Amino acid sequence: MDKIIDIEERIPTLREKRRKRTNFKFIFLIILFLVTLFLLLYFQSPYSEIKKVEVIGAELVDADFYREQSTLQTGDSMWGFKVTDVKDQLSKEHWVKDVTVKRKWLTTVRIEVKEWQKVAYISLENELYPMLENGDVFKEASSIEPIDAPLFLEFKDEKLRKRLLEELAKLDSTVLSLISQINSTPTSADPFAVTLFMNDGYEVRAEVTTLAEKLNYYPSIVAQIESAGSSEKGIIDIEVGSYYKSFKDEYAEFDLNTDELEEAVTEEQEVMDDEETTSN
Repeated sequence: MDKIIDIEERIPTLREKRRKRTNFKFIFLIILFLVTLFLLLYFQSPYSEIKKVEVIGAELVDADFYREQSTLQTGDSMWGFKVTDVKDQLSKEHWVKDVTVKRKWLTTVRIEVKEWQKVAYISLENELYPMLENGDVFKEASSIEPIDAPLFLEFKDEKLRKRLLEELAKLDSTVLSLISQINSTPTSADPFAVTLFMNDGYEVRAEVTTLAEKLNYYPSIVAQIESAGSSEKGIIDIEVGSYYKSFKDEYAEFDLNTDELEEAVTEEQEVMDDEETTSN
């Protein structure tokens, strides 16, 4: 037989539940009111304004350039802009590889820029411009800045130039810093042939398509040459295999031809002098 519970016995329990429910609603309303009040005060206070636009990674151009392009200014609302809009605006620059925009703390916006690496210089219209690893010529730079990368000469083929830049980007930084100048020296047999002039006095003849793979061994090749007792600078050919020839041996035939030419000129001059004397 079911037990019959008197309504009088349940009244205290019902009252307790009602009291807890009322307290919960009251606390919730108080918290909601305080949060709303805080947000109103925050957006009306200087703490909701941008106090600093921080730029990290600017090397090719000044950090102020990115601040101006972002259109963010001190005093603007921290929440009055879209991160994606700022990122898209800065990514339009051809030398920018990637951009990250973050709100930092309460009053700082951080812009992290990743630029394409500068790997060479090229002479255009009597001006020197940096070339980036993506193949673009960075004409926004001043031509009077220090030359800290290889100089390209005779590179009229843009596709070849971009392919070479890709190879240079794969080089170890120590090897890249040793390159002074790169000339395009194509032949009918090899349109990708290039000649590199190194800061340590050697000349390297290579092929664009395998440049990074082979030139990264340059320090060890030079070490082997010098350990073999050779004190003469020369030509290191890494187009197909890898061999070395001193400048003296490479240009011996040229020196011989020069001597023969000088001797021929001297004999011709003597003949002309004799004819002039006879005529007189």
